[in-house]
Amino acid sequence: MTAIDPGQLDRSTGEPENRLLQNIKDYTAMSFALLWQRQAIFLATTILTGFFFEPMNAFLFYGTILVCEAQDLMLAKRVPRLKPDQHKAIAMMVAWIILNTILSSFAICVYAISVALKQPTGGHFTPLFFLFAAALFAAMNNHQFVWAMIVRLTMYGVSFMVIVVSDIWIVRPELSSDLWLQFFTVIFVMYFLIDCSLVFLKLYRRNLEQLEKLKEEHERTKAAFVAKSQFISTVSHELRTPLTSIKGSLDLINSGALGEVPAPMQNLVQLASKNSERLASLINDVLDIQKMEAGEMSYREGTIDVHELIREAIACNLGYVSAHNVEITEDIRGKDKVFIKGDDSRLLQVLANMISNAAKFSFEGGTVTVGCEKMGTHIRIFVRDQGVGIPKGSREKVFDRFSQIDSSDERHAGGTGLGMHISKEIVEHFGGRIDYHSVLGKGSVFYIELPILKSSAAEPNEPARAMQIG
Repeated sequence: MTAIDPGQLDRSTGEPENRLLQNIKDYTAMSFALLWQRQAIFLATTILTGFFFEPMNAFLFYGTILVCEAQDLMLAKRVPRLKPDQHKAIAMMVAWIILNTILSSFAICVYAISVALKQPTGGHFTPLFFLFAAALFAAMNNHQFVWAMIVRLTMYGVSFMVIVVSDIWIVRPELSSDLWLQFFTVIFVMYFLIDCSLVFLKLYRRNLEQLEKLKEEHERTKAAFVAKSQFISTVSHELRTPLTSIKGSLDLINSGALGEVPAPMQNLVQLASKNSERLASLINDVLDIQKMEAGEMSYREGTIDVHELIREAIACNLGYVSAHNVEITEDIRGKDKVFIKGDDSRLLQVLANMISNAAKFSFEGGTVTVGCEKMGTHIRIFVRDQGVGIPKGSREKVFDRFSQIDSSDERHAGGTGLGMHISKEIVEHFGGRIDYHSVLGKGSVFYIELPILKSSAAEPNEPARAMQIG
């Protein structure tokens, strides 16, 4: 059990305006949330006491409470519009809340005392229980605004004492009388209510402090994220400029435009050109990740012919696949054109990631197949290889950032680990999904599924054919 610390209560009024505003916002929000619960309690009290005592007084009490409740609703609707710099408006709102609290508490106290006066001496269970319920409700639900809680508990405590002390004053019983037992019980109950109110008050303030710390940490995290994004964007752009010049120079050398490259230098120049392409791809992937995190990824949505998209993806990646000594083939199932909504350049990026992975992880002389088939209201675009396959339990790694599936073949270990994560973000942006099937040692099928446009001249739905690996 804890005792009241007057200094603690006094410090609540010295808090900054934003803390005070938060207190009254929480107080009025709780008041609004418990509106129907309070109405049920007040209505039950009115009916019960009106039946056993005076109906007129009971309904007069309920009418007064309804006026106070209406005022509480008006205040609750005005509080969210207040700003921390509106000092006069906040002070006026505090005054109205306290005034309305006094009025509603006074109505409850007067009615409880009036019911007690209708009863014989010592038989005040009903009004005392009503006061206890009201005080406990205030201790549990009014701790957000400490002065409202103090007003209610003080007025209810005075009413407790008025009822029990008046009996003792009238009867003047001996100390062993039940009236004195009732008096000391009321003292204990009041202490219990005060202690409960302080427990709820401390819990609320502790939660409020934790919330403020979380907000501060969130602001610091946002600032760090912005700084990181700006740094990545700046560095990536600064790297791209000289890299473009280096790559262009290497391409000129490899093309023979500057003369024939000596045989001893050919492998070195080709290696430098290959690595410059890998570095350019890494920079582009990092920039895409940064744009996605910042919500700045740009898309040009339009209607796309899926068959043409597949053929263009094959043509664009033919050189890359051939460099890995792998053949690429087309497997478009169905003659009628199928249309989807999306950004053709971004979807080509997705297919390029899928095709490049299939080529890298295929055995020499293998085949990469790119095709599509209808799956009900969706079109499935797939890339099938006959490579090393993916171990079970690796799904999260496949689509996570900077993650790769280890392979014993060093030729398969290249890549940034960003491509499939970026592809997943792009596909999901257009309402689709990306996934794969794989058998270790036999190959994998990566596929994306996107909704077909209703206006497309698609053939009637056919039973979906299962894609076989190998």
